[in-house]
Order: sequence, then C-alpha cells, then structure tokens
Amino acid sequence: MAQHAGVSVATVSRILSGSYPSAPATRTKVMRAVRELDYVANPHARGLAGGQSRNVAIVVNSVASPHYAHVAQGVQEEAARAGRICLVGTTGGDPEQELAIVRLMRERQAEALILVGNVVADDAYRERMASYARALTVAGCHLVLCGRPSLGPEVPAIVVEYDNQGGAFAMTSRLIAAGHRRILFLGRRAGYSTPESRIAGFHAALDAHGVTRDAGLESDGTMERHEGHRMMSERLDHGPRDFSAVMAANDQIAAGARQALTERGLRVPDDVSLAGFDDLPPAADIGLTTVHVQHEELGRAAVRLALETEKPGTARHLLLGTRLVERESIGAPAADPFRRLPAAG
Repeated sequence: MAQHAGVSVATVSRILSGSYPSAPATRTKVMRAVRELDYVANPHARGLAGGQSRNVAIVVNSVASPHYAHVAQGVQEEAARAGRICLVGTTGGDPEQELAIVRLMRERQAEALILVGNVVADDAYRERMASYARALTVAGCHLVLCGRPSLGPEVPAIVVEYDNQGGAFAMTSRLIAAGHRRILFLGRRAGYSTPESRIAGFHAALDAHGVTRDAGLESDGTMERHEGHRMMSERLDHGPRDFSAVMAANDQIAAGARQALTERGLRVPDDVSLAGFDDLPPAADIGLTTVHVQHEELGRAAVRLALETEKPGTARHLLLGTRLVERESIGAPAADPFRRLPAAG
C-alpha cells in the first residue's frame, strides 16, 4: 500500500486512522491507492504486528455437490496436517457473494484463499480475478485457482487443475476403439470452463481418429443429474435414435441419461454404450466407465503449493493427470444400433 502510494507506512497508517493531519495531496495519493488495491483495513491487525495467520480459506459454489465436497475435504485434511484452520465459504455461483467472501477472508488474514470450480472465463471474470490477485498479494495472502483455468503469467496466482481435455480425449478414444462412430455428447455449455475443455478433448479425439464431427450430436445442458435425464429424453422422444454411444460431461449427467434410456427399454451397454467423467457417486453404483479425477488431491495440492510458496503473488501451475476407470457400461455397437423402441408409458 505505502509503496503503491509513494509514501511511508507511517503516513498511510496515520491517514487511514485519522489520527494525524496530512496534506490534501498526500491524502489523495493514499486514498487512490486504497481504491486501486481494493484495500480492506483489518481491525484485528492493529496491535498485532508480527503475528502470524494460521488460516486457509476455500470458496466453492456449493458443498452439496460431490465434486466440491471432495475437493474441500482435501483442503481440510492438508490444512489440518499443516496446523492450519480451514475456513469454508459458499457462493451459489454469485460473483458478488464471491467478492464479499474474498474481502472477509482478507480481514481474517488467511494465508491462502482457494477458489474452486467451473466458471465463465470471460473478460469480466479475468478482470475480477486479476483484481483479487493483486489485492490479496498486498495483504500477504496467496490466491489459488483450483480446478479453474490459468489466467496467464501476468496474474499473480497459483493454479492447480486437472487434465479435463486429456481425460475426455482418452474416454472418447475408448469409445471409438470399441467401434462407435456416432457418439452423443451430453453437457455442452458454451463459455463455461469445465464443459468447454471436456468437449475440446471430445473433438480432438474425433479428429485424431478420423471420425466426422456432427454438431447435431451435441446437447446443451448443465452438469446435473436431472439435466442428463432431460437431454436424453428429448433426444429419444423427438426423432429416431442416431447414436450408439454417449459421452457425458460428468457422472451426474450420465446417471440421468441412463435412467432415461432404461425408461425407454434401452439397455446399457447392450443397446447404448455410456461413459462419464469424474468417478464420483453414482459412477460405481451404476457400473459406469468413467474418467477418474483426483478431487481430494486437488485440494491437498492447492494448500501445499500455497504454504510452500514464500512470496504471495508468485505464479505457479500444477496440472494433475486423469485416468480411465473401466466398469461395465461400454460395449461394441449393437447389430441394429439405431432401432427405436416405443416411448415410455
């Protein structure tokens, strides 16, 4: 703060506390720095100079989602191992709520602030993250983007993510190797980082194996179970079936799609092969072949990198691998793969 304003630390302290008269020009410079750095005064810090924070904070959309819950568990375990308290905040996907939590955690002097999950990686998001990173660095806090894409070396943040594109490439290649050429992708969502990277891997695999892309074999939807059921139901109820396999953007979508297939008398994998992504419940329960993601290790690695990096604002990037988990949901295409059965009911 003082360096940004071009004045001494003592001058900043006096102006912010209102305890000493100052020249108008000096006060203007300090207050401009406050605005530019989004500075938040910490009322607990006064008189505690030299004290050390022992907190790390994780911010997620929801703790009800298995994905976020497992990442948060990893953060909590690693924080406890390092003698830190883990603070958890939820946003419901609201950027304003996220900003409020960021400010609160800065006041709490968290050593690391870990933001988790799928985002719309547009210009507004990038500007917001850059602002967070600069303000947190000034406050001595590491910003960690966990499961979110890198924003480039100019943004002083640690990035810990997993290989969405590589995992989707491997799974699509597995379906192609089983003989499938008409593969339906469920869960396309333009602008959102996680489904976009997964469909990029899907496209790359089709291209690599000489399978023609067909935008008509891509359905839009969010990454929830009921959306998987809706997308599959609409495909089956509004035209002849034109696919022999399904690549779902996550396991929740796959579970909903499987229910819709079963309701219409179609069997997995005898009639339709089905693949997912994440290897979280309900994948094992329904025998789903899927892509395993190291969710808890993602959280543990986020804490480790933050606590091992001495200077806040140091950019580091870790990409965790994924692997296929074979179960019973993929087989060869049926002899008559596009047969249509009567609608349910």
